Amino acid sequence: MARRFMDEDFLLGSETARRLYHEHAKPQPIIDYHCHLNPREIWENRTYRDLAEVWLGGDHYKWRAMRANGVDERYVTGDADGYEKFLAYARTLPQALGNPLYHWSHLELKRYFGIEEPLNERTAPSIWERANRLIREGGFGARDLIKKSNVEVICTTDDPADSLEYHLKLKEDRSFRTKVLPSFRPDKALELNRPGFAEYIRRLGLAAGIPIRTYDDLLAALKGRIDFFHEAGCRVSDHALDVVVYEDASDAEAAAAFSEALEGRTASDEAERKYKTHLLIFLGREYAARGWAMQYHMNAQRNNNSRRMAELGPDTGFDSIGDTAIARPLARLLDALDRENALPKTILYSLHPGHNPIVASMIGNFQGGGIPGKIQFGSAWWFNDTKEGMIAQLKTLADMGLLGRFIGMLTDSRSFLSYTRHEYFRRILCNLIGEWAENGEVPDDMEMLGGIVENISYRNAKEYFGFDNVG
Repeated sequence: MARRFMDEDFLLGSETARRLYHEHAKPQPIIDYHCHLNPREIWENRTYRDLAEVWLGGDHYKWRAMRANGVDERYVTGDADGYEKFLAYARTLPQALGNPLYHWSHLELKRYFGIEEPLNERTAPSIWERANRLIREGGFGARDLIKKSNVEVICTTDDPADSLEYHLKLKEDRSFRTKVLPSFRPDKALELNRPGFAEYIRRLGLAAGIPIRTYDDLLAALKGRIDFFHEAGCRVSDHALDVVVYEDASDAEAAAAFSEALEGRTASDEAERKYKTHLLIFLGREYAARGWAMQYHMNAQRNNNSRRMAELGPDTGFDSIGDTAIARPLARLLDALDRENALPKTILYSLHPGHNPIVASMIGNFQGGGIPGKIQFGSAWWFNDTKEGMIAQLKTLADMGLLGRFIGMLTDSRSFLSYTRHEYFRRILCNLIGEWAENGEVPDDMEMLGGIVENISYRNAKEYFGFDNVG
């Protein structure tokens, strides 16, 4: 007889797995060390008109599925009303069997709205009415959802030129116990051949209080902003290295490439590689000096649909997996920092699932310094953020490294309902370890296994980033 859809033991295939999840994983708080939430919305405790706004707004995972189901863009990102958009998604979801959206969406309905039945065109009117009644009654603001999700720390994604106005306000607000911390994402300072580079450098200079006319000015401005972010509680940086590069470069060569770009000229491929390498090494040193962790998100191929990019802009669901080589340039980049004893704690993610063994083996080259799990194979990311993708990442890490030192899951999301992804990950983790125990591959020692599950779910990240030391 089939089990009830997504019951309390969802994804937990053994008694050991069930005990690991319910007794050890489920009670742990969440440390969401990489997301794209808006700190202003947290400060203001943003509220929502209806289920469509809180559930579908800004969620490009759902948008991609709707487009694949033939839904017109008007009902995705356009001017259709909320119910029309919700109904379009309700018609889409039954077609998404096997897609993590099917599980995520129903977990979100269950955990935040108490709705148990599957969403489809037939159940949509009732679900819409019940969810909206709860939203109207209150308790569904951004802060409320964070509290309901038992989130201890949130790290947003912030540009060096950002004022961090709302982080600073939240830092002083003792009524809200979740720490909302910035992370440092200097991609725009690295991409010297992108349109708008010179204007961005001007804006960065204004934020830093330094007119940026030379490469040395740029380094001084970035260093000043790193200090500012550190004072605001930042302990982690992030880089979108869609293509990983390494090219030995002198100070003069990096400075020449920067000057050329500032004058509006396009740097050659070689000059761009030299500039990026030199700047990444500089930034890595600064992170290491402050005890920060550094994240490299590699091999996303972004904005593939030029027509949609022109209409809707970036981050609207038209990115995919890249396939550029990472092994050699990544090794050289990490080694350049390690030679100076200036390699910070580092988390590596590749969007290409074929790179799992490369990343898992690469982290072993640079461990040490008395820091458990100093170099991390990051959680299955984006298109790999699926049941099978998570299992593959966990198994590859276990094959080649120390699974017990893994810092676990993150949301990488713009939605305040996405914290159920931590539950999804924890259930998959517990099922995998439970399976090993049931098969006699690991000891049937609940104290040991439960401790490892608790560490991966919460404590490892807490210790790795040192958030307790942030006021």
